[in-house]
Amino acid sequence: MAVLNIHERTVPAPAEEVGALIDRLAGPDDPLWPAPDWPGMRFDRPLAVGAVGGHGPIRYTVAGYAPGQWVRFRFTGPRGFDGHHEFTVHPAGGTTVLRHTIAMRLRGPGRLTWPLAFRWLHDALVEDGLDRAVRACGGTVAHPARWSPYVRLLRRLIRH
Repeated sequence: MAVLNIHERTVPAPAEEVGALIDRLAGPDDPLWPAPDWPGMRFDRPLAVGAVGGHGPIRYTVAGYAPGQWVRFRFTGPRGFDGHHEFTVHPAGGTTVLRHTIAMRLRGPGRLTWPLAFRWLHDALVEDGLDRAVRACGGTVAHPARWSPYVRLLRRLIRH
């Protein structure tokens, strides 16, 4: 089963400022990743090709990185996730579109875990992160992301 999952937000800032958010991922002052509400993104070294880490049960390696423009993470776990996720920056006439994309094939247990749990948690996490990106660049979020009742239930079940 193929998955293409895209989230994007127009950020009221130039591409250089938005790209700097990507460069600070997993760092001590990361303004993009929505921790502590979600498991923090961590790596075995600073963000660079070859860094190994992830967040919570999601594991990956930095497969590509163009500072200020793009970072791609190749999944190494959980089982059944064969593909990548990435953040990209797209200038848009005085503003910038920040996009998060997952492109993967599901096999084995991933064929169940993605549609039943990971998809919903992922979507909520990324929307929270995109809200943070807008705020970090001085913008206002008119309609902040809200967790669905199902996401709240999954989060309660995971904590126990």
